[in-house]
Amino acid sequence: MIDTTTFQHKRAAFHTLGCKLNFSETSEMSRRMSEAGFERVSFDDIADVYVINTCSVTEEANRKCRQMIKRCIRKNKDAMVVVTGCYAQLEPQQVAAIEGVGLVLGSNEKNDIIEHLQSAWQAHQTSIVTSEILKDNRFKPSFSSGDRTRSFLKIQDGCDYFCSYCTIPFARGVSRSDTIENTIAEARCAAQHGAKEIILTGVNIGDFGKKNGQTFMQLIEELEKVEGVERYRISSIEPNLLTTEIIAHVSQSAKFMPHFHVPLQSGSDAVLKLMRRRYDKAFFAEKMATIRQYIPHAFIGIDVIVGVNGETEEHFNESYEFLQSIDFSQLHVFTYSERPNTQALKIKPIVSMPERHRRNAVLHTLSDQRREAFYKKYIGTEAKILVESSEKEGVMSGFTENYLKVEIPANQLLTNTIQRVRLNMLTLDKQALTGTIIA
Repeated sequence: MIDTTTFQHKRAAFHTLGCKLNFSETSEMSRRMSEAGFERVSFDDIADVYVINTCSVTEEANRKCRQMIKRCIRKNKDAMVVVTGCYAQLEPQQVAAIEGVGLVLGSNEKNDIIEHLQSAWQAHQTSIVTSEILKDNRFKPSFSSGDRTRSFLKIQDGCDYFCSYCTIPFARGVSRSDTIENTIAEARCAAQHGAKEIILTGVNIGDFGKKNGQTFMQLIEELEKVEGVERYRISSIEPNLLTTEIIAHVSQSAKFMPHFHVPLQSGSDAVLKLMRRRYDKAFFAEKMATIRQYIPHAFIGIDVIVGVNGETEEHFNESYEFLQSIDFSQLHVFTYSERPNTQALKIKPIVSMPERHRRNAVLHTLSDQRREAFYKKYIGTEAKILVESSEKEGVMSGFTENYLKVEIPANQLLTNTIQRVRLNMLTLDKQALTGTIIA
């Protein structure tokens, strides 16, 4: 039995590190804590409880998590510091060893944060609550709200792929999801909280429903019917799960935006095999061509990892040439970081850190060139943007259907509305287009 009087008039602050999936989960924890009596305050304020939702995709991510934990402790040594997420799941003892941490919650345990908070409050010592994640099939959909115009809707969690470089299955568990019915209910709830645009998030969202006989395609067909939501975006989806049927549906949809984020990871077949990816570069190139066939104006973002163990200079050059040969809009480039207990640690040769950073810079240059060229194609055209609430130096921004960032003069009355704009020119930093609202 939860005694919520314990939490009346207590102040809670939240910080999210890592992926969009974490943002949706942090919002869910925040709502549950508000219902239990907590007042949510800014992370920069003095709070009674600090909740840090962590990432562990690289060693640098782990370092940032530790920095954030220590920042909270310095701010209020008497506060309850709660650490959850992937870093907490993978390294609970390491997190608990940081003096001042009060509660360490595993990836699934965050769903019951109130119960665990109450127990930790009474224990007066650091509590660790984790499960054997690979055997834990619990799943709870969630969505982000309050912080952004767009909402991240968690439709799936975990991964069954076990790529050689990746710890996600050990941090998030096996692939699992809820029913279409329950997921649609969560989308309706996000709409009731004011979301005009929903991004479908998960670890491997194309796997949605595979253990209960449902499919991702069936889900997006039902999401079309949710009233109040005007836009959907599909976050990262594996190329082998991005079917022609899905692409064709997006091409004809009034709600699903022409925007794809597809992980490639390497343009070398030899490296893809070392990574244990489930496709080759010819398959990937065909998938990109299919997108362009159905939706010529689609924004296509591609994930690439450089410097993974076994990637020779010849492999990298092959990957670079392959990327030059396909039509994408932007690269998301990641420098390989050794992760404990992964098979990639056994692979040779090891790429030096300076060389990893050089390869990263080379691909970032290519990405900047492609992104700028993609933006320039639309100068002088008209598009619709969903205006976001943030304002900086008299400017607000929003994204077009095909994910062009557009800056307009600030007017808070336009927040969370869709406006037709004329696209004028690139901004000085080339990160957006300037826009003029068409009356």
